[in-house]
Amino acid sequence: MIPRQALSTLKILLDRHAAVGLLGPRQVGKTTLALAVAETREAIYLDLENRIDRAKIAEPELYLPQHAGKLVILDEIQQAPDLFATLRGQIDQGRRDGHKTGQFLILGSASPALLRQSAESLAGRIAYLDLGPLTPGEVGSSLAVRDRLWLRGGFPESFTAPDDVASLDWRTAFIKTYLERDIPQLGGRVPAETLRRFWSMLAHNQGAQLNAARLASSLAVSGQTVARYLDLMVDLLLVRRLQPWSSNAGKRLVKAPKVYVRDSGLTHALLSIENGEQLLGHPVAGHSWEGFIIEALIAASPRGTGAHFYRTTNGAEIDLLLTLPGGRLWAVEIKRSLAPKLEKGFHIACGDIGPAEAFVVYPGTERFPLGQGIHAIGIDDIVKRLVEN
Repeated sequence: MIPRQALSTLKILLDRHAAVGLLGPRQVGKTTLALAVAETREAIYLDLENRIDRAKIAEPELYLPQHAGKLVILDEIQQAPDLFATLRGQIDQGRRDGHKTGQFLILGSASPALLRQSAESLAGRIAYLDLGPLTPGEVGSSLAVRDRLWLRGGFPESFTAPDDVASLDWRTAFIKTYLERDIPQLGGRVPAETLRRFWSMLAHNQGAQLNAARLASSLAVSGQTVARYLDLMVDLLLVRRLQPWSSNAGKRLVKAPKVYVRDSGLTHALLSIENGEQLLGHPVAGHSWEGFIIEALIAASPRGTGAHFYRTTNGAEIDLLLTLPGGRLWAVEIKRSLAPKLEKGFHIACGDIGPAEAFVVYPGTERFPLGQGIHAIGIDDIVKRLVEN
């Protein structure tokens, strides 16, 4: 098992809350992480996609009290949405019996917005933790390993595949399974081929501002339908909708969000990019690297950190603006060059915002000043600083 940075956070949440929802796409490592937690305390594990385990909990009011005081791990909770109402009663009874925290660990392949029943039934009783794909800080700091992670993405089976061909085959099958089986099971009533075209369009436009009208025209659907498709992909934790910063009322700011396919390996599979040479020569390379770094930084940020981008209609721009706990702002520009150069727009944007820290994240390892309080910094260094905050 590749050590996950989320493990310590998950243990802390279980020590503080009666229930914790561990959310992330399928195959991202939720079950492995949950079983690692189970080794540290008395626990039982139920896979709700398994017919035998579902039969065990067919009468939850009878089954769950038998395991009072244990951590009950419920995997793929979206397969049994009716359980949420029962869990509420079990949590309240557990509190009366002295078991105030660490009662349930719920694993799901969708966001709380899609698992709406959990948000309603367990309000005030559950904390959520997103588990994304592997990040640079989890796989090692060598350039070769990082480039492999960028190409293949962070789904463990894709990253650890014996070669690039096997990795691409895994990702291609993953996309097909999601479109044809998983999304319909989660209530997404969209033809698989239409949704694949939409997903591929987002990959081609990685990191671009959302242009719903253009996407709607290409798909021959309405703008409202495009919005619904995007909401679905965001709820499935496969796409990130990065909202624009909107707290500077004195500037004319853009209003449309930027959209990223969250895993770089899926971006490349949707574009049929097979290896590193093809990736470096592809027009999406720069925006793919940008999305890769943005995901790594958001994953490393303290809980409660806000993430936005900043762009004015006059061209002042910051790729990523992090609002850390306490309100401190970090402005981050992302460059793939070993000799990064800053555009005038970043300097202007920093003047507008006044961030506490301003960085240019680049593929190198040395930290050096670029003037006006801005520093070039390697991904490992900035991730370490975020984790320590």
